[in-house]
Amino acid sequence: MRRFGNLLASFSTRWIPDAFVFAVILSIAVYLLGLFLTDHGPLRLIDDWYTGFWGLLEFGMQMTLVLVTGYALASSPPAHRAISWVASLPRGPLSACGLTALGAALLGMVHWGLGLIAGALLAVEVARSCRSRGIRVHFPLLAAAGYTGLMVWHSGLSGSAPLLVNTPGHFLEDQIGVVSLSETIFQPFNLVFLAAMLIGAPLLLMSMHPKANEVEEIGESDGEADAPSSGGAVRVVTTALSPAQRLMHSRILVWVVVAAGLVYLVPSLVVDGVVGMDINLLNFTFLMAGLGLHGTLAGYSTAAAEGAKNAAAVIVQFPFYAGIMGIMEHSGLLGIISERFVSFSTEFTYPFWALISACLVNLAVPSGGGQWAVQGPIVIGATEALGIDPGVGVMAVGMGDQLTNGIQPFWALPLLALTRLRAGKVLGYSAVVMVFAIIVASLSITFLS
Repeated sequence: MRRFGNLLASFSTRWIPDAFVFAVILSIAVYLLGLFLTDHGPLRLIDDWYTGFWGLLEFGMQMTLVLVTGYALASSPPAHRAISWVASLPRGPLSACGLTALGAALLGMVHWGLGLIAGALLAVEVARSCRSRGIRVHFPLLAAAGYTGLMVWHSGLSGSAPLLVNTPGHFLEDQIGVVSLSETIFQPFNLVFLAAMLIGAPLLLMSMHPKANEVEEIGESDGEADAPSSGGAVRVVTTALSPAQRLMHSRILVWVVVAAGLVYLVPSLVVDGVVGMDINLLNFTFLMAGLGLHGTLAGYSTAAAEGAKNAAAVIVQFPFYAGIMGIMEHSGLLGIISERFVSFSTEFTYPFWALISACLVNLAVPSGGGQWAVQGPIVIGATEALGIDPGVGVMAVGMGDQLTNGIQPFWALPLLALTRLRAGKVLGYSAVVMVFAIIVASLSITFLS
């Protein structure tokens, strides 16, 4: 596995381009597919591309705030001490990879946003801790371990499709009614998949760790990653502060804001819990917790400004993925791909082929909720025709949506920003985990559904 992992990592480092280049190449590939497979001509496909180009502005801002508020929270002195304690637990490079992968996967199962940002920060902090203690751990492999949460999230408590069909008034309610979570994420096939990932993914990553003389530690060729500094808070100068500066360092203003935030936040979390937490509530939670732990507006604004440096890739690249989604949806290309898989499926094979089609669609539509909105009606129509439980169709799309995140840089952008690694250095290792995940998911949904 070490030789295989190194070989694939070398290949991906050499041949997988920067994430921005990947987005542009994928845009061209989807455009060409639209020309050959749909009745939309060259100019109309350009219109489809532009129509979708700005469709992720709200989501792009939300993801930017995930980075900024998550970073600011992690850079507060109490949060940094907690992360540092966890990062100090590994006693060698293998346990470092295993702990990071397990932590990221567990967080991703609870909430995809937590898995996304905390997994990346954990990878960075574990790498720093190991380097300071003389433990040589391969940083690109550790970053791949921190990405594991995005390959299990749709099978977890924040899965978009399962939560949507469990909500009264969803757009397919007339066809399938309200589908409870016991029929989707708590199905045996999904629980077996999650158990296999929690055990298998860390072991697989540990087995690929290179020899000591081949290790690339954090801060060597890739530069220092923007991880929280050990101090976290801004030093307050207590002499000669102007009235304006005193306001920035005032704890009273922070606690007024935090108190107001808690008035809304606590009842929302009590009623809905983590399962009902959307991305806005997650960001609001990160914001209030970060402000409270920093204690001053000066400390928080400095940490947020540092975190904002990592958001450039998200801001620039998300419109290109929105354009790809526009072509897929408005030209009918997504429907054509999904229906091709239906055409040769049977009651026994359809869950597998629906999962594989979702894996492919995810490369061009890397948004769980967006993918279900356009692929869901086709899948539900097929499950009705073949006599398959609709919950199985929901999870086939959800599981397929998450699996190819292992080679799709869209969701890796925050991690790449925080680690300052190129996509090719990480995706070779995560691709191995992806292959393992696809095999496990395929066997589970085929024989246990």
